Amino acid sequence: MYTLLLLIPTTTYRTEDFLEAAKRLDVDVLIASERANVMAGEFPDSLLTLPFNDPAVAAREVLSRTRGRTIDAVVPVDEVTTVAGAAIAAALGLRANPVAAVSATRNKRRMRELLARAGVAAPAFTSFAVTEDPERAARRVRYPCVLKPLGLSASRGVIRADTPSEFAAAFRRIAAILETPELRELGPGADEVLVEAFIPGVEVALEGLLQEGTLTTLALFDKPDPLDGPFFEETIYVTPSRLPGETQAAIRDCTARAARAIGLHDGPIHAELRVNAEGPWVLEIAARSIGGLCSRTLRFGTGLSLEDIILRHALGLPIASLTREARAAGVMMIPIPRAGVLDEVQGLDEARAVPLIEDVTISAHKGQELVPLPEGARYLGFIFSRAETPAEVEAALRSAHARLRFLIR
Repeated sequence: MYTLLLLIPTTTYRTEDFLEAAKRLDVDVLIASERANVMAGEFPDSLLTLPFNDPAVAAREVLSRTRGRTIDAVVPVDEVTTVAGAAIAAALGLRANPVAAVSATRNKRRMRELLARAGVAAPAFTSFAVTEDPERAARRVRYPCVLKPLGLSASRGVIRADTPSEFAAAFRRIAAILETPELRELGPGADEVLVEAFIPGVEVALEGLLQEGTLTTLALFDKPDPLDGPFFEETIYVTPSRLPGETQAAIRDCTARAARAIGLHDGPIHAELRVNAEGPWVLEIAARSIGGLCSRTLRFGTGLSLEDIILRHALGLPIASLTREARAAGVMMIPIPRAGVLDEVQGLDEARAVPLIEDVTISAHKGQELVPLPEGARYLGFIFSRAETPAEVEAALRSAHARLRFLIR
């Protein structure tokens, strides 16, 4: 029987989907998290506690605590575990991306440097220490620009500025975010603010799988809501893309070039790009699959989930097909309308009754403090739809969302 090590941070949405995929494979599962949690009761003999923010130490811990036991694959299920996953796999002698390449995907400045060196289209950039005087920094950039922390995801801390005064305000806001204790643990990445040229255009997300350096596109998502700032809250993802075939081909080629430039060659990737008259531009590329519960929009071959494919690839098992189902599918990540404490969600039955809606999942719980972007990094929940066309999917998602009412105090 195969043994699989899943790296599951306590903040992830994806625990259930990966554990269900592992159960379907009938493999022995070890679970690692950054601290003891509720899974300790379910897996008392198979739960490790690892310092994900120190990959070298995490790798040594795994070698020490699994001595005499064969581990066949290591799968990081979310952004914060990708570097530790690469380090652990390397220590175990397993196939994986180089630690340096995965680390580059977690440091936006380093990623930009590698893309620029390889001539991959990406925003022009500079960076400043968080101790820099914001007004002085504001005089050294061109507008419009986008400020962002180096190591955060889900658009957290990403702010557009069109003027020096907006720049200074955004800079101070990001610096305050980076001062929170959880983010100070990021180390050097918490001491810097990246500033990029704003790239106009439509935004897409590419979900892919690298196999010996060759990229297979699993899905290309359109993001029909404009993402022009001042914050960049992602809401709707719909696949297949409605962009022209030649544009989609250019996106795939650009993503493959970006992966090579960074040094990625194995496993899932998630890329975010902007597309305009000049072609595609790479905004981000991550050595992981799509976040949140968004993977539930995807089905492949004979009904495989995205998690099924990731685990099969990691274990070297056959995959019947990497072709996504023919029907269109989409997800809405329900945005947080304002800060406060969630008291109640109304209209759930009405939203679930909307034609073509597959499910509405509320991930926030009653009494939870809600923090919107750019400080926050969570959603209220997820709405899923499946239909014959992308337009029908988008319309159903918007209709279901309109029926939900969130009582926030």
